[in-house]
Amino acid sequence: MAEEVQTGTGSENGSKVAPVAFSVVKPWLVVEAPKASDAVQFYKAAFGAEEVSRVNHSKRKAEQEIPLVRSAELKLGSFFFVVSDLTDDSSAPVKSAVTGSVFCLETEDVEAAVAKAVVAGAVSESEIAEGEDACCGGRVARLKDPYGNVWLICTPSKKCDDVAA
Repeated sequence: MAEEVQTGTGSENGSKVAPVAFSVVKPWLVVEAPKASDAVQFYKAAFGAEEVSRVNHSKRKAEQEIPLVRSAELKLGSFFFVVSDLTDDSSAPVKSAVTGSVFCLETEDVEAAVAKAVVAGAVSESEIAEGEDACCGGRVARLKDPYGNVWLICTPSKKCDDVAA
């Protein structure tokens, strides 16, 4: 997998925050709902992407014939990226009000990573979610940087049982 990236100590701003190691950065592609499943199929057919995991929107399963995709992780060569449906749901990792880009950073220490980012000027937009409330099925926090970009700080992805064939 990718080489671990060690961030600075945080002392650049006069604070003393412990370093945090991130294992990977994943671009996040958001598509108009309910087209994420179609987008996944397109990336598989067009580029040979492999679907690694998928988490469907738990609240929509009972209400819709086609559940919305909370996150579908794809592998293309040695590169990973995530695709999800755009939704206004407050529990969604990416909402329709998003401008800029969305990045997913994986680390074992979500709390430390969030604390470091907030000290540096990011705004926490959520409590740390777990399980079905998390995009990756693990733990996730949502931050916005001063420039409008969204950063999801997640535990490393787990393979999900509901991966589409």
